[in-house]
Amino acid sequence: MTVTLDLPSDLERELANEASELKLPLAEYILRVLAFRPFLQHPPQTGLELVAYWESIGVVGSRPDITDSQEYARILRNQAENRERA
Repeated sequence: MTVTLDLPSDLERELANEASELKLPLAEYILRVLAFRPFLQHPPQTGLELVAYWESIGVVGSRPDITDSQEYARILRNQAENRERA
């Protein structure tokens, strides 16, 4: 379905900036924002509900290249602790 919207220029700029920060096309970013609405209206109340939500949107299992999550977390932490500060 195609929907054409006339957005106020300030809202368009704000959305475009957010999309740019995520390196996403504006249309894809807007789709993600709209798809996220149900989560904001009824946020998970427990850890189990949160994990179920992550599974439903494909976050769980989205990185098959990470075979040992704890080791991967250690590597990330080490990189963060030892990076050069600007």
